[in-house]
Amino acid sequence: MIKSILIVCIGNICRCPMALGLFARKLPGVQLNSAGIDAVVGAPADPLAIELMRLRNIDISAHRGQQLRAWQCASADLILVMDLPQKQFIEKHYPTTRGKLFRLGEYGRFDIFDPHQRGRSDFERCLALIEQGVDDWTARIAASGSPPPKATHELVQITQ
Repeated sequence: MIKSILIVCIGNICRCPMALGLFARKLPGVQLNSAGIDAVVGAPADPLAIELMRLRNIDISAHRGQQLRAWQCASADLILVMDLPQKQFIEKHYPTTRGKLFRLGEYGRFDIFDPHQRGRSDFERCLALIEQGVDDWTARIAASGSPPPKATHELVQITQ
């Protein structure tokens, strides 16, 4: 049963907050956390990420970047990264994560590129990949007997 998910990217200000917001909407009973392997500690989510999520009625404006820590890896039931190099980095530095560490696009067999310092169209394409990955994982988590996904159209606020 998946009770907690850790989402990891590089800076923890673009991809992670968007994925976190989507998971928060779809899996409200699951504890969610995010971090970066080279985080912009204390920085808010990228303005384009905030804007695109706001269009989905998800508020990630309170998000602040945080550095990945060993305790986060140890306490998460599932760790999702954006690409294969991130997965390899975490496996190397936190070997106990094996077996619970996957790419967000694992089932679609894709990596999710970093839109940092790119334009809106890149953020939109990145978000589409994140949405696909979140949908795939949500379906699998529900099938595993974890809390069923509950779609909500209410405002979701990320307070991490």
